[in-house]
Amino acid sequence: MRTTIDLPDPLLRQLKSRAALEGTTLKALVLSLVERGLNAPPTTPSSAERSALPSIATGRPLPLRNPSNAGLFELLDDA
Repeated sequence: MRTTIDLPDPLLRQLKSRAALEGTTLKALVLSLVERGLNAPPTTPSSAERSALPSIATGRPLPLRNPSNAGLFELLDDA
């Protein structure tokens, strides 16, 4: 199937250069790279990339079943 994609000029130059170095066509190289990307296992963010939620220390258990914003602010004020 034929399709059109808009590649930035520097990326296109890099692809053409790599295709020439590998002795293949631009079409074959792009197809190979797309297939490799789609067949790779999905990546998940590492724990370092995830943002941690702040912890709240109140000295007593927190009633966090369906908390409301007002209830959370009240807990913060009491802390």
